[in-house]
Amino acid sequence: MGQWVNASDEQRGQVMSEVSRRDLLRLAAAAPLAAGFVWTDAEVVRARERVVGQAAAQTKAPFSPAFFDAHEYATLCVLVDLIIPKDDQSGSATDAGVPEFIDFMMNDDPTRRTAMRGGLAWLDLECTRRYDKTFLAASATERAAVLDDISWPTRPNPEFSHGTAFFTSLRNLTASGFFSSKMGVADLKYMGNDYVATWNGCPDAALTKLGVK
Repeated sequence: MGQWVNASDEQRGQVMSEVSRRDLLRLAAAAPLAAGFVWTDAEVVRARERVVGQAAAQTKAPFSPAFFDAHEYATLCVLVDLIIPKDDQSGSATDAGVPEFIDFMMNDDPTRRTAMRGGLAWLDLECTRRYDKTFLAASATERAAVLDDISWPTRPNPEFSHGTAFFTSLRNLTASGFFSSKMGVADLKYMGNDYVATWNGCPDAALTKLGVK
């Protein structure tokens, strides 16, 4: 994963030396199905447990995606870090292993693959239409302009409905992957699952606030 995160925009853009507009159009046709890659909480927890187990069993070799090709995976790494970037409190989505998590989810459930691949193809197709370059090769400003047009599901632009459906689902999946990770749980400051030696009941201040005795 690190090779994609640390590479320059130019290097990432060179992962796919030539984009076939015909192939992009064929894949982008699947983008309306993007809303279909939605998981239940139980599926997310089960997947996270399996990802953690696999990571513990792996050597220090770089992660190799099972579903995404090199260009798709590089695009995914950039996208999830734009959704959840690194801040003063936590690392980014890639730091939390979200791309690996999403790759596992896609590899584990074939019914959602077409929608994901179609959505990524739509993104490249839209960038190619606007800037004659892929999303990876586009500048930060150019990427932001495309994402701004597909980031508002409550007030969608019909022209970008395919992209909006894809990005909404990807954003939700990124959040699921991040906040089910060890880093994400720490970011939430979750206080559960801690041993309490002595339970003295609910504090009086809390009972008063709730209006109960």
